[in-house]
Amino acid sequence: MPVVYEKPRLTDIPEMQAIVRKEVEEGIILPRSDDELATNIRSYTVAKERESGAIVGYVALHIHSMRLGEIRSLIVEERHRHLRIGTRLVEMAVEEGVRLGLQEVLALTYMGTFFERLGFQEIPKETIPEHKIWADCIKCKHFPVCNEISLIKKL
Repeated sequence: MPVVYEKPRLTDIPEMQAIVRKEVEEGIILPRSDDELATNIRSYTVAKERESGAIVGYVALHIHSMRLGEIRSLIVEERHRHLRIGTRLVEMAVEEGVRLGLQEVLALTYMGTFFERLGFQEIPKETIPEHKIWADCIKCKHFPVCNEISLIKKL
């Protein structure tokens, strides 16, 4: 199945929300409102089926500071997993971080092995550079008892 990767349009937001709904309900991915997605739409990259144009996955690169970015909201539809779409989305986000001049990219995830295969290294949460904006954690259904791990990739 050929896939194209591109920046989303505002009209893609309902489809993006539908793809992530199950993981949000399970507390795997933080909820983002339509307005929050719209405000940050330029941070996202979507993977679309070439033929149908249907979104099958996406990722965001959130900038925290001049040196630190974060991989957020990585999702690939279940039936499209194991096709390296998630890998390519993360690679593209990292490439964008390099182009922007970031020094590090952070990931908070339950999928540590996936990110380690992509060159990320686990770090204690207490050492997250520049005090990642913990306000996001309050949105999580697992707060304050969190099993996510933090990983960093030096660029």
